[in-house]
Amino acid sequence: MKQLLERIYPVRYTAFLLCWGGFIVTLIWWYGNHASLWIVLLFAFLVVVGLRDVRQNHHAILRNYPVIGHVRFLLEFIRPEIRQYFIESDHEAAPFSRAQRSVVYQRAKGVSDSRPFGTQLDVGSDGYEWMNHSVQPSSLPDQDFRITIGANRPQPYSASVFNISAMSFGALSAHAILALNLGAKRGGFAHDTGEGSISQYHRENGGDLIWEIGSGYFGCRNLDGSFSTEKFQANATQPQVKMIEIKLSQGAKPGHGGVLPGAKVTPEIAAARGVAVGETCVSPSAHSAFGNPREMMLFIDQLRNLSGGKPTGFKLCIGHPWEWFAMVKAMLATGITPDFIVVDGAEGGTGAAPLEFTDHVGTPLQEGLQLVHNTLVGVGLRDQIKLGCAGKVVTAFDMARMMALGADWCNAARGFMLALGCIQSQSCNTDRCPTGVATQDPQRQQALVVPDKATRVENFHRETLHALKELIQAAGLAHPKDIDAHHIVRRISDTEVRLLSKLIMQVPPGALLKEPMDLPYSVFRDHWAHAHADSFQRS
Repeated sequence: MKQLLERIYPVRYTAFLLCWGGFIVTLIWWYGNHASLWIVLLFAFLVVVGLRDVRQNHHAILRNYPVIGHVRFLLEFIRPEIRQYFIESDHEAAPFSRAQRSVVYQRAKGVSDSRPFGTQLDVGSDGYEWMNHSVQPSSLPDQDFRITIGANRPQPYSASVFNISAMSFGALSAHAILALNLGAKRGGFAHDTGEGSISQYHRENGGDLIWEIGSGYFGCRNLDGSFSTEKFQANATQPQVKMIEIKLSQGAKPGHGGVLPGAKVTPEIAAARGVAVGETCVSPSAHSAFGNPREMMLFIDQLRNLSGGKPTGFKLCIGHPWEWFAMVKAMLATGITPDFIVVDGAEGGTGAAPLEFTDHVGTPLQEGLQLVHNTLVGVGLRDQIKLGCAGKVVTAFDMARMMALGADWCNAARGFMLALGCIQSQSCNTDRCPTGVATQDPQRQQALVVPDKATRVENFHRETLHALKELIQAAGLAHPKDIDAHHIVRRISDTEVRLLSKLIMQVPPGALLKEPMDLPYSVFRDHWAHAHADSFQRS
């Protein structure tokens, strides 16, 4: 009903319509010699401004809120503090720091991100981190840093070290998906589909896709919701699909599953997900295609073979340590390894999730990534498996820090959403997104002009990698893979700083295969022996 009313009378155009009304009334009044010409000209000016707003391509806010949208930009211009408030949303609830959000907007718009007056951070506060530099910086010819995933497979993928994280069509608008994928195509990086599968909008511009398959098996499901090998193969063998990613859990709501109400399942969403129009889409909290770690490895191998040998892996937010250990023991028992693993931190975002899950369920990225990296080192599999990560990774330093903890590449979701023009109005679950990023309302998403926003997506990726290149050069290194925990320093207190390498877990190669296992880390002492390849349960 709200959408119907919105189409009949778009409330967001109220100010513009009032300007039209004011212009007509004052024009008639002036014609009768009762009104000042200046009043008529004022309303005429506002009408012209409104017409320009709805026709311009650079500001989604003005296209959706003609005339009145200028109040926001006026306040930004008047005071930097107000500008920070409106650009960054509510400081208490906003998911990014001031520096992160400012960097995204500036880089996406092609504006210099240089800042006067030095650092705005409290360098004396506990937890402050910095990267050590060299007196002999390196000089790198290129910033297109890439890694090869599935090097020994029939169809390996040369991936950028910075890619678009999983966001489904349905959660994002058609225009947002088009812009993201076009930006990825232009910039030579990958676009993760999210568990909503591959829509027509993912295909239109031809950008590289990582096909994420969740527990609902959207795009590869039978009528009863079970996995379909035929439908999977039909999608997975498409040249645009570069990798297959099984989603075990996501950082924002691990272990929760999800529901897309039938009222929101449009014909386009239904076509992408393989469900009936108007049918409620349920993503169960667990997969039905496998029931234990050994079966999970066999499923990975099955998908890899069905796809024609494309790199296949999985994404998870770390929960019970013994479940992760059981997966690793299944790799050892079967000899089947994923080509990659993406660690999603509890910091990860979503359009809608229970407060308790977003705030208190799941392992944060730093701890989760450390555990995965060190476990693979401890069993001698780290060289065979590439590690990706996601969770508030936005700036080049964020990337460098995650790589120091063991990541080979980084994904970002909200960073690219901000590049699209998201202002963090936190109305993703209402279908009333003011910038057209997270809505299925065809009128609202028209405000997001695809070519313009695709350029901003490309800019953000390019400028972030340029900043990463400058960090690597300053440290005297040749590639992001050379960053390790010895390059990052953290302030512990007013009088003490330590290298990150002295603060984090570091398991020696092969240490978990030795008997008896002698490691100082309680997570391995308490749980490794209780994990088994044939069960996710702790013995």
